[in-house]
Amino acid sequence: MLRPGEPAPPARLEHARGAARHRAIFARTSRNGSADVSHTGTMPPASARLTARASQSRALSVDSSWTFAPIVLLALAGYLGVYVARWRSARSEGGARAAGGWRLAAWCGGVVTLFVALISPVDRLGEQLASMHMVQHLLVADVAAILLTLGLTRHILRPATRRIHRIERAAGPFASPWFGVVAYVGAMWLWHVPALYDAALEHAFVHTLEHLSFGAAGLLYWWHLLSPIRSRLRLGGMGPVAYMASTKILVGLLGILLAFAPELLYDAYDHPGKLWGMTAETDQQVAGLIMALEQSIVMGIALAWLFARMLSESEEEERRAERYGSPT
Repeated sequence: MLRPGEPAPPARLEHARGAARHRAIFARTSRNGSADVSHTGTMPPASARLTARASQSRALSVDSSWTFAPIVLLALAGYLGVYVARWRSARSEGGARAAGGWRLAAWCGGVVTLFVALISPVDRLGEQLASMHMVQHLLVADVAAILLTLGLTRHILRPATRRIHRIERAAGPFASPWFGVVAYVGAMWLWHVPALYDAALEHAFVHTLEHLSFGAAGLLYWWHLLSPIRSRLRLGGMGPVAYMASTKILVGLLGILLAFAPELLYDAYDHPGKLWGMTAETDQQVAGLIMALEQSIVMGIALAWLFARMLSESEEEERRAERYGSPT
């Protein structure tokens, strides 16, 4: 006699067969990353829904290994070695004002930031998670570029100052600060076009080109704001505010679009389970929010820095005028 709620033998047999089919499809999903559609078509609707839910809720393992790329390591060592040699020379010539200790710390911080973005597990995780790929982009284009630029002084750049001015004159409109805005915003939007984004994750050469373009656009953009060399195209008055606001609003808009996109945009991140507790769609939303939030935070900090520098330069000009001005 059957106990209450126990299925009849035929029903029990069918239930066992359905469970076996479910386990088989789940195994294929684990191996291939997606269920075998040709077999799911023969499943009862309830089993198919169970399979889909199980696949979406399955926790996937994450590869957090380091990427010890020899070329990148040699380049970073070269950046650090050349700068330290020049910093020591400038400091021996002009003292702490010519090459302060915090300038050295800033440059080293920039190199360490590039190391974190390109060598540490951040690089490997960026191939699996859109949110970590976004962190990598912002480390290269903003954090590293800012720190490297802050590490420079007029005295440190003295051997290259004339060459920089010649390049600026030869570049014409491309030396304008507003081209820096176009380059920065353009690089951000262009590399988030799904076809290019997926290509960067699939092909090492395209990924390298992506990193180089972010680095170049970031250095160019922050150079116009933080450069220690006075340029004939230097932003004055409210120029830095407009420069920052226009850029960060346009890039922040991209972040908002990613965060509220109605569907997954990048096929490379289309996985059936969860990574770090996030589905692919949630991961994309987090990536967009990281971009929008980072742009706002960086804009606020940079504007505060520029305001403080403007006050410092104004006081220095007043002292110079008092020292060398003719008596009235």
